[in-house]
Amino acid sequence: MKVDKYIATTGYCSRRKANELLDEKRVKVNGKTAGYNAEIKEGDVILIDGEELHAKPFVQTLIAYHKPKGIVCTSEKIEGNIVDAVGHVQKVYPIGRLDKDSEGLILLTNQGEWIDKIANSANGHEKEYIVTLNLPVRKQFLKEISEGITIQKEKTKPCVVSLEPNSKRIFRIILTQGLNRQIRRMCNAYDYQVIKLQRVRVMNITLGKLKPGEWRDLTELEKKELFERLLV
Repeated sequence: MKVDKYIATTGYCSRRKANELLDEKRVKVNGKTAGYNAEIKEGDVILIDGEELHAKPFVQTLIAYHKPKGIVCTSEKIEGNIVDAVGHVQKVYPIGRLDKDSEGLILLTNQGEWIDKIANSANGHEKEYIVTLNLPVRKQFLKEISEGITIQKEKTKPCVVSLEPNSKRIFRIILTQGLNRQIRRMCNAYDYQVIKLQRVRVMNITLGKLKPGEWRDLTELEKKELFERLLV
């Protein structure tokens, strides 16, 4: 098994992150710095940053978490990191990101291959958000962002937007791409400030009644539909 896939199957991180570790020469196999083509065999000793990586049986875990504002979507040992905030018995990692100032639904798992399949924006999976602005939402603004606008020299893909019922400053948006701070930048381009940004859905998984800081295991029905979409 290739070293990047082996690292992912242990639940340490995704294959994408494993390749970054290899690129940074932080992985050693049997005492030698590992390259991308290194093959792992039974009995090999794998070190990451000098610490031995142990393959261990683990329960495949996929949870939905209501990330509060202020939590950082990283596994790095910094204050307010999402892994410590969740405190799951399994070593779970966030699937994609929500910026520190945003809140709402994020999925976490200990299966590295699921991270790549769900988070990769090239797969066009839907993510739905509710956005509160500082000023009333203009119809022209909704029309133009739904068709795609240029931010940071890149045009956003067409998306679905709608004004929330009985509200002047709140709208709903469904994206199939994940540019850095995309919604905030789209709003800023029209001189809006985002007061609140909450993700309420990832593919078929919804935030539901989860309170900030709470998490739950996905139901078998949710996982069945999700995996059918991912072709797992």
